[in-house]
Amino acid sequence: MADLEAVLDAAGLTNPRVREFVKEYAELTGAARVEVVNASDDARLLEEAVAAGELQMAGEGRYYSRSYHKDTARSEERTIVATNDEKDRGVYNNWRPASEMKPMLHDRMRGASEGKTMYVIPYLMAPAGNALAPWAAGVELTDTRTVVLHMIRMARVGVQFVNDLDDPDSFVRAVHVTGDLEHLGQGTPDDQRYFVTVADERTILHFGSSYGGNALLGKIAHGLRQGAYDGWASRKFLAEQYMLIGIHDKETGKTWHVCGGFPSASGKTNLAMMAAPDALGDRYHVSFYGDDIAWLWVDEESGRLMGMNPEYGVFGVAKDTNETTNPNALASIDEGTEAIFTNVSYNPGTGEVWWEGKTPKPPSDVHGWLDWTGAPLADRKSDDTAAWSHPNSRFTTTLDNVPNIAADYDEPMGVPIDAIIFGGRTRDREPLIRAITDLAEGVYDGLTLGAEATFAAEGVDGQLRYDPMSNRPFMAYGEGDYARHYLDVVGAAKEQPIFAHVNWFQRDPEDGHFLWPGYRDNLRPLLWLLQLKAGEVQGRRTAVGILPTEDELDLEGVDITPEDLERILTIDKERWQQEMGFREEHLSQFDRMPEEIWEAHRRVAADLDAEE
Repeated sequence: MADLEAVLDAAGLTNPRVREFVKEYAELTGAARVEVVNASDDARLLEEAVAAGELQMAGEGRYYSRSYHKDTARSEERTIVATNDEKDRGVYNNWRPASEMKPMLHDRMRGASEGKTMYVIPYLMAPAGNALAPWAAGVELTDTRTVVLHMIRMARVGVQFVNDLDDPDSFVRAVHVTGDLEHLGQGTPDDQRYFVTVADERTILHFGSSYGGNALLGKIAHGLRQGAYDGWASRKFLAEQYMLIGIHDKETGKTWHVCGGFPSASGKTNLAMMAAPDALGDRYHVSFYGDDIAWLWVDEESGRLMGMNPEYGVFGVAKDTNETTNPNALASIDEGTEAIFTNVSYNPGTGEVWWEGKTPKPPSDVHGWLDWTGAPLADRKSDDTAAWSHPNSRFTTTLDNVPNIAADYDEPMGVPIDAIIFGGRTRDREPLIRAITDLAEGVYDGLTLGAEATFAAEGVDGQLRYDPMSNRPFMAYGEGDYARHYLDVVGAAKEQPIFAHVNWFQRDPEDGHFLWPGYRDNLRPLLWLLQLKAGEVQGRRTAVGILPTEDELDLEGVDITPEDLERILTIDKERWQQEMGFREEHLSQFDRMPEEIWEAHRRVAADLDAEE
């Protein structure tokens, strides 16, 4: 290898601990070259990636990539949290001892980057100067140029973020080695892939993928798993899979901030990017901070619960993104945005991209179109109904490209949190919205958040697949300890946020139609929630929370029948009593669950039994 010290000097990388880290893994992986990356390198790297065939042009200022066909999503069963203390073992975190996992990953990485460039990506998962910035600095080493380009869109990238640390050793060490994707045994007993966060050593070691959260280590591995562990170890903050929005009332000048967690396919990104419905647009504006991760802490001076999005971009699911569901998302990936599409269908002749749900029907002339595997669609048999795009196909774009991005999204102060909402996808039992004013009941509700699963997956009619706080795949330590930490962090705020559970997906049991129109109209129940917090409405108290009355919801311009409205504002007592049994079984899995959570469970169950 060329003189590594000279390369690091030329790049202006002065942090001695970072330099030692780069040298250690350059030697371990056998990389032929080392290149330190800054955000200003983006245009050059895009040109190089196109010239090398790693990206293709998708119109003016947009790019297309295709991953290996067995490397298209996160792999939870291969994702491990490792520490040096078995007390960190949880039900969901796939805990293993660090003494076992680090040598195993090093063995896989040894010599695996021979002939390749090792890219050094210094990054920050926070607005510069933020109170949580001490936990947000990291350096990712990767052998894949497209990973670099995605990271430049998803994080703040530059040597300045690690050169000036108060403690030069206080950065997350993140190593991504792709491996030989065609010979890793994906999904077999001989699977070689491992995605490990050694949380108490602040080290991330991922081997065997070049896709998404498996490879963009600032995103999920640092932004959620490592962030969650750091927040707990420091007793300072929460790192949550939450969207974050602002709702501005132009008439009063007031702005509220709402964050919340939603399991997969429950409408989180569409809610985060929504525009106000036409009937309310003159008065209200919704601003976007983020659709996937929020870090929450209590500001020492004001005592307010604060939040910020540690990411710098959006890694969105393409499927079903269209002018109706999410016009702001479409605008954020328009020509000239430097967006990158992955695993959608693509026409190399025209540069067009398409995915299921983008338009009601796919392009009628299939000539020149390739599906997500690169196979010509014109060669398909007439009865071949396979999807053109992978269901987990993605777009990557920066926050600045989102039309309704909040003006203060990159301010170091963060924003005060007024409400925390949870939302699953259920056809019954969950009303449109139910508000919770008690902290323990709010945390209890988040811990029992769930969405409907197939009977094949769960085997019990009506039982949800529980996804605590929508953080199930990202738990970094034990769930009982997590509940205690959540109670402590939020409980320390002088002004408590209001909690709520929302559900846009109730269906008519006869014909299956959705009872609520959803999308932009989802602003309406959120406005009611904020009015409830302000004491402007009273709602109707039930055992499981406060529900809006029909006259409290602003329904101007909403197409909904009185029967459907009544149903989404009603509690099904029998269904809820069944649910309480499932919840008790779910919570009983977890060690050290705080007594406040069990008290909340018993209180809700007793109130249900007493309700007429």
